[in-house]
Amino acid sequence: MSAPAAPTLISAEEHGERAAAHHRAVRAYTEGFLERRHAGVKHPVEDFLFTYYSFTPGRLARWHPGAGYVLQGMGASDWVGRRFYVTVPDGSPAGGAAVDVDRFRTERAPIIGFARRLLSATAARPAQLGCFGLHEWAMVYRAADHGQRHDQVPLRLGPEGTDEVVDSLNIRCTHFDAFRFYTPSARQLNSLQPSRETQAELEQPGCLHANMDLYKWAYKLVPVVGSDLLLECFDLAWRIRELDMRASPYDLRQWGYEPVRIESPAGRAQYARAQRGFAEEANALRGRILAELDRIEDVAFAYGQCSDLMPNPGNS
Repeated sequence: MSAPAAPTLISAEEHGERAAAHHRAVRAYTEGFLERRHAGVKHPVEDFLFTYYSFTPGRLARWHPGAGYVLQGMGASDWVGRRFYVTVPDGSPAGGAAVDVDRFRTERAPIIGFARRLLSATAARPAQLGCFGLHEWAMVYRAADHGQRHDQVPLRLGPEGTDEVVDSLNIRCTHFDAFRFYTPSARQLNSLQPSRETQAELEQPGCLHANMDLYKWAYKLVPVVGSDLLLECFDLAWRIRELDMRASPYDLRQWGYEPVRIESPAGRAQYARAQRGFAEEANALRGRILAELDRIEDVAFAYGQCSDLMPNPGNS
């Protein structure tokens, strides 16, 4: 095994430029949500990534270089309060701040282990392209009996038309976190019965929600995973969310979204084409996240060759 590469140094100037560029990029996604939240207005498509997932806009906007980098000129006083960082003494050749890989591996071992198992298993399976986004339809199937989600948005085909689509097509959802929102009447129609325990056995790269969840796994692995990769996962989730809702039973034309009519053969073909493209993008990102997890052993060893690292007392 070859010796690990020394950490990459990032100057204070470059750090400032990259952090500012990241903040601007994130603001393009978050600005509308923050304005709507202040005004008490909801958006049925764009708000999802900020309400369903636990990562706040502020945390998304904070730039992290990732494991294997030293931010030069960043002393302990600059990084107080930032969890999972250590400071490298300024007198050393690589003085500055770096991700505390050893502490992260110790404290987040269960998350690292589960993410590795889930992402590896998902990437190894072929993409299944026959679900046609019916999970959103199953969440409102026979809604009169159970109560409708997104009741501020009308159903494009009405309640009866929506139920007819569900009854006429096979539901084959593999994703537990979508399945758990099905109405009781729809659960028995699904060809599988996903659970949290079987998640790693069933996830597959054609699933839109599994691919959106790459954003979740990326932010759970911050700061070992850097903000550049995190934002790529967020952007993929943003675009998938649009398809997910365009193919849903909701009428979103007043919001500027033309429907993908999965009740028709042409609409199902359109959905599957987009689904295939997202599956390819997602598997590339899965591979990059897994590569980051694979390299943290070498990163920790390389840090040890540079200097004694000083723990940062920050807790957030």
